Amino acid sequence: MSSAIQTARLDWSSGEPVSGDYGDVYFSRDSGIDETRHVFINNNLLPERFAALAEHAVFRIGETGFGTGLNFLVAWQVFLQYAPASARLAFVSTEKHPLSVADLQQALALWPALQHEAAQLLQQYAALPPGWHRFVLEGGRISLTLLVGDALDTLPQLDACIDAWFLDGFAPSRNPDMWQPALFAQLARLSAPGATLATFTHRRCGHENPAARFTVEPAPPAAAGSTVKRAAGFSWPHLR
Repeated sequence: MSSAIQTARLDWSSGEPVSGDYGDVYFSRDSGIDETRHVFINNNLLPERFAALAEHAVFRIGETGFGTGLNFLVAWQVFLQYAPASARLAFVSTEKHPLSVADLQQALALWPALQHEAAQLLQQYAALPPGWHRFVLEGGRISLTLLVGDALDTLPQLDACIDAWFLDGFAPSRNPDMWQPALFAQLARLSAPGATLATFTHRRCGHENPAARFTVEPAPPAAAGSTVKRAAGFSWPHLR
């Protein structure tokens, strides 16, 4: 792995964080939280699964593409809402180009509803060199392990048993290097029995990557009247 990591280059001219490296938006300023809930939270059935956890259980989420941390913060918030008080959430995410502290602060300031979670993350977040970085949050109930580097380099080093995946990391047309069969093989290797996966797009996913061993089906559309703009939604209901 390279000893140097390039910090993400963001363009804020539109009022939304746009990647200068991939030419893609991190989230919609109007509907970012709704998109995360529709695509990643609801399609992975997380409210129901969190509520069904036993006392002292640990639920593990894996993510490709930490970005601004929006998906993590929303999952954290939903976990606190539904999970038993003694349960814990372990969140593991990869990121090739971590945001600078200033860009992360600017991005998360757009979401007042996540202020409780964002403030805790920002207290610990700093410039991130290559490697693994662990954050212990919410009095120990929430942990974040951030793998800084190319996902195809970091995931093979990981030993985990993931219950739900957030497959993010910009569209395949913008970031084709990540959406490779080798990535899906790692997701399958790291998945617990019955693991689920959700993403914005099905391209380069299940049918083109049989090694992933997930059953593939389109997710239901966003509800009528929803503010969701980008979220097509595609889910892998379970690991075969």
